[in-house]
Amino acid sequence: MKKKFSTHWKSSKQPRKQRKYLANAPLHLRNKFVSINLSKELRKKQGKRNIPAKKGDKVKIFSGKFKGKTGKILIVNLKTSKIIVEEIQVKKQDGSKASVKLQPSNLQIIELADRKFKPKKEINKEEKTKEEREVHANSKRNSEETKNKDNSKDKTGGNKK
Repeated sequence: MKKKFSTHWKSSKQPRKQRKYLANAPLHLRNKFVSINLSKELRKKQGKRNIPAKKGDKVKIFSGKFKGKTGKILIVNLKTSKIIVEEIQVKKQDGSKASVKLQPSNLQIIELADRKFKPKKEINKEEKTKEEREVHANSKRNSEETKNKDNSKDKTGGNKK
């Protein structure tokens, strides 16, 4: 456990290693840590169980003091893995209000904000093998042509004038 973060780390039964992985993970991987459950309708529509949180998603709170309330996501903090939801606030001692930071596990997405989903391409095995053969044949032809050009230059003496 010398390195701060290992890209080859798969899993461990040891909680200290799990905590270390979560605490030291780079930001591009932390996006997965803020994944939120989808509602049943969205699960059917998207074909996924959960999706990383995004600003503008409408969520429902499932546990805690604000259970049952809904609102839009204002901020997704990847460093702390917390989410701030619109209109979910606590009154402070001096009378001012403060936003509550919620854990993604206590939320459920009801509506998605605009996202760019990549459509899944379904290619038959036959079409895939045909494409692979064509690509392979083209690469062979190109390599043979370059070899022939090199051989002809060697025989003629190269680029002499």
